Amino acid sequence: MNHSPQTQITNNRSIDLAGKRILVTGGSSGIGLASARRFIEMGASVFLIDLNANALAAEARAMGAQGFAVADVTSEQACETAVASACQSLGGLDGLFHCAGVSDQVTPAVDMDIDIWQRIVDVNLRGSFLMCRTVGGAMLERGSGSIVTIASVNGLNGIPRRNAYGPAKAGVAMLTRNLSCEWSHQGVRVNALAPGYIATPMIDQLVHDHKIDVDRIERRTPMARMGRPEEVANAAAFLLSDAASYVSGAILPVDGGFTSYGGAGDVKTA
Repeated sequence: MNHSPQTQITNNRSIDLAGKRILVTGGSSGIGLASARRFIEMGASVFLIDLNANALAAEARAMGAQGFAVADVTSEQACETAVASACQSLGGLDGLFHCAGVSDQVTPAVDMDIDIWQRIVDVNLRGSFLMCRTVGGAMLERGSGSIVTIASVNGLNGIPRRNAYGPAKAGVAMLTRNLSCEWSHQGVRVNALAPGYIATPMIDQLVHDHKIDVDRIERRTPMARMGRPEEVANAAAFLLSDAASYVSGAILPVDGGFTSYGGAGDVKTA
């Protein structure tokens, strides 16, 4: 059996990021922040990108990140400049965890403001494409790398009043599969996580605005609770590590069983 020159098979399947150079977008809060911290704990060198300049600088210094850049991921030029900075700071890139995103307006389709709809789609889908394309180009030149995007349970299931976020995240899932098919044979793996309802500032704001009901979500979730950012971070670490060397094109739910449940009522009834 022939193996590609880039493929190295070992017996060690522990999750280890020692020596990995990882770029994390959306790194100043939520899943991106928790993941960047986790990657550093596991031995990786990390570079952060976010649009929130003050929070980004403070968090990058606190966690010991190798560097950071303020960038709008919907801008082609901004992505190229930020990725160049990351490559210069880290000496190259082994991984990308693309977390940058914004939440939905959560409103009936007939009341949706089209400009808000476009912004949500641009940040979540256009931003994913631009970051993946920019980082992927550098990885393809080296013949190795791992990219992990953030899809969502909202992109796997039809959910009322999520008429921009859900379609955008469905697009991210398909983009992930397409890039996997295009790049995997050249040594670059591409996968996505599909988080459920995770206790992040984004979800906190939806709760504050009475857009979602935590109690109903927990009754509907087989594990009967919200997820934690660190739990998504652990899944991302696996996909970025060599332990996932034969995993590409996967959309991995990290949702407490939310997408598995198809019952007529709540899972948790008491």
